[in-house]
Amino acid sequence: MAAKKKPKAKAKPKASKPKASKAKTLKAPVRPLGDRILVKRLEAEEVAKGGIIIPDSAKEKPQEGIVVALGEGRKIKGGKRVPFEVKIGDRVMIEKYTGSEVTLGDDEYTIISEDGVLAIIG
Repeated sequence: MAAKKKPKAKAKPKASKPKASKAKTLKAPVRPLGDRILVKRLEAEEVAKGGIIIPDSAKEKPQEGIVVALGEGRKIKGGKRVPFEVKIGDRVMIEKYTGSEVTLGDDEYTIISEDGVLAIIG
């Protein structure tokens, strides 16, 4: 008779601690406050599908951008903070006329509330 092997005890997964809701930035020139997000808008296409070159004055603001920095999160009752649904490096679609535009050095950024993000792309 073959001896029965004892089943190995499964290792319990470690409970992940919630990360502190500190402002997260990645090479960002400024740190947004509260539930605000710093977004670098992507450049609009210079050539239309038909091959027509569009001048700068006729271009619309692009609705896509990259999240560069996050604030601390929205505060709810009891003083707790709600974590962001987006993270640094996400490509997002934002409302057309939202936020405040700021120029820092040669780069242009938009500071928006998290509510101004319509979708995460890709």
